[in-house]
Amino acid sequence: MPLLRRACVLLAVALMALLALPLTAGAAQSRKKAIWGPVRKDGVSQFPIYRDLGAGIYMTKVGWNSVAEVKPQHARDPADPAYAWPAGLDDAVRQAKRYHMRIAVVVAGAPRWASGKSDARWAPRRPADFANFAFALSKRYPSIHLWMIWGEPTRRENFMPLIHEKRDRPLTSRMKRGPHLYARILDASYGALKSRSRRNLVIGGNSFTTGDVSSFNWITNLRLPNGRPPRMDMYGHNPFSARRPRLNRPPLGHGFADFSDLDLLARWVDRYLGRPRGKPAMKLFLSELFWPTDHPNEEFNFWVTRKTAASWLTTALNVTRRWSRIYTLGWFSLYDDPPLATGDEVNRGLLDHRGRKKPAYRAFKRG
Repeated sequence: MPLLRRACVLLAVALMALLALPLTAGAAQSRKKAIWGPVRKDGVSQFPIYRDLGAGIYMTKVGWNSVAEVKPQHARDPADPAYAWPAGLDDAVRQAKRYHMRIAVVVAGAPRWASGKSDARWAPRRPADFANFAFALSKRYPSIHLWMIWGEPTRRENFMPLIHEKRDRPLTSRMKRGPHLYARILDASYGALKSRSRRNLVIGGNSFTTGDVSSFNWITNLRLPNGRPPRMDMYGHNPFSARRPRLNRPPLGHGFADFSDLDLLARWVDRYLGRPRGKPAMKLFLSELFWPTDHPNEEFNFWVTRKTAASWLTTALNVTRRWSRIYTLGWFSLYDDPPLATGDEVNRGLLDHRGRKKPAYRAFKRG
């Protein structure tokens, strides 16, 4: 009788353990998959969702202009009272540690005291000021080692001074000012971040499919005053596309580069930017990609069905997984935008605005 009771107890314990397991297992985490989204929604951490998706990298942005509205006296010291560090990033660091994710930070936006302009998209007059902030940021968050220097600086709405190019023509001397200044900011930031920690990886370029300056003209004009390209560990690019993402397709032309042009973009990077010292060919860090769904939207001149977005995402993740040249592919973002009265909100999420899974959620999880 005691043996029977013991067997019943063991069986009950086993059943309880089975009931405690999640109904569906999360995908294996991979640094090949990155994700943008909130740290919390309605006070609830979103990192269990990122873990379920198998994302290995959490993407976020820090605005220099909002952290350092007043010029710090000791710019490389994160304890300087001028700095107002974002509580959201502190929370993200804790959540990332708990859910075994890395964090990649886009650093952008200059304060007025650094640029002389009230608009944060204007670059600082002294690249060293930006580099000092990057150093302080890395010292404040020593667990973060992926740093993107400015997001999509090939677009005037993100980076100034930038002059819209004349398509299919080389840049004039005035047009070159923007990429030349960015190159100095990138190189100075590389030096500062590497001096803080050799584990820091610096992602530069960060171009967009089209832009006011094409990807080709941007890459060929990233030059320092001595004529050399700026230092970086990886080349960043956001390869938005209105076609299925497959390599070896006819190029878009005009110096543009969408996902299907990544092999061409890689050749441009090899030819004009070279390789990191003592390392193989520079990897591509694809921080943003999505296909807007459901209806016309306020950002892009195209949209696709939810089924098509999931199918194209599957193809893109297959390419990312198989091609060692791609370091990661970031999806922007977890949730659809909230509805607008005009009805042209961007439905860019893996979840709709209410948190319901779209077909792309399952595609990202499988990828």
